[in-house]
Amino acid sequence: MTSASPTIVALATAPAAGAVGIIRLSGPAALEVGRRLAPGVPPSPTPRHAYLASFVDARGGVLDEGLFLYFRAPASFTGEDVVELQAHGGPRLLRLLLERTLEDGLARLATPGEFTRRAFLNGRIDLTRAEAVADLVAADSESAVRAAAAGLSGALTVRVRALEEPLRDLHADLEGVLNFPDEAEGADEDSGSRVQALRAQAEALLAEAGQGRLVRRGARVAMFGPVNAGKSTLFNRLVGEARALVDDEPGTTRDALEARVEWNGLGVTLFDTAGLRETPGRVEALGIARTRELLSGVDLAVLVLPPGTSVEDAGRWRDEAGSTTVLMVDGKCDVAAVPASPPPPRPRVSGLTGEGVDALRDELLSRLWGGGTPSAVALVSERHADALRRASEALSRAASASRLSTLEVVSGEVAIALEALGEVSGTSASEALIDAIFQRFCIGK
Repeated sequence: MTSASPTIVALATAPAAGAVGIIRLSGPAALEVGRRLAPGVPPSPTPRHAYLASFVDARGGVLDEGLFLYFRAPASFTGEDVVELQAHGGPRLLRLLLERTLEDGLARLATPGEFTRRAFLNGRIDLTRAEAVADLVAADSESAVRAAAAGLSGALTVRVRALEEPLRDLHADLEGVLNFPDEAEGADEDSGSRVQALRAQAEALLAEAGQGRLVRRGARVAMFGPVNAGKSTLFNRLVGEARALVDDEPGTTRDALEARVEWNGLGVTLFDTAGLRETPGRVEALGIARTRELLSGVDLAVLVLPPGTSVEDAGRWRDEAGSTTVLMVDGKCDVAAVPASPPPPRPRVSGLTGEGVDALRDELLSRLWGGGTPSAVALVSERHADALRRASEALSRAASASRLSTLEVVSGEVAIALEALGEVSGTSASEALIDAIFQRFCIGK
């Protein structure tokens, strides 16, 4: 992007009443337009210096008093001249100031994500760091915040580059041997081992994709099982408040309830579902159908069984979850004695007294996450995961081809892997892909 790019402007804070509202300008006319609102600022302001300024209307009437900051290109977020006007956060006031910046056509309103897009196009950040900006804004759990912040500082960039750069070197060596066999003789001697090592790197990064996606969207856990097993009481205990109605009458829960909690920094959405039984009423049957539908889309299901449930009956209820991973627990342990000879024992919990609930929470986190902490993972999106999968598959085919000494195929598959990785870093991202990525940003970011 060059200095010919139009100057853009947008409200960088939420369009609601608040203590501070920020208007951001970027582009060649940013300083000129900004000084029109704040004429008391020097014609050549000191970069990164906060000026106390009066913001005025077209007739010179004072609208507000606030701060004026100037960031001179290329030392700014976008790589262009940037001006920020920090005013009081009144929606009508900010609308007046924004309209003032647009009066003579030197600036236009920014599109969603255009500031970050310019930072990417001007080489200030790569595509993974640009996406981390949107992830940080959208993060709704501690692990998502920390993972997005790591992405913004380049954690995923480093991992991808560590794979992309040696892969590019390998491709250059292979193409050299194919096109200039005399000059590049021997450059392909260790290509098989190089491909294998790079394939292992790609697979290791891909293995983290599932965890990264779990951090991004949060985990989904459904509680299900036969009626009157204590699911709703346990749900309330896990949530920390009485969200579900509880009664001795079977079938109290007719629809799926949900609540968002955060465990060890990981966002978890818990679902309390309608109890299952053989002869439900008409409305209850609708709830049971919804339970079965919900079970197919969660990350983990907790089967809560009433006291004394046999192994055979437990297996029958377990089948309701289909292919979803299931953790079976005995509910209402406060009213049931410990079995004399359990074959094998299931975790015992009581939503009423809290017995076994902490252990259950730990077990749920272990099954969802495994070892380590959620904040330590790279925040991999569905798009990243797909590109990494294609890169890993291409390198797997390249490894097979290297054993057959088909150098052209090896080089071609390495090129495919490079293309896929380039979609992550942005080195080979199409205009359509870039458009799709930045359209999910908010205006002013």
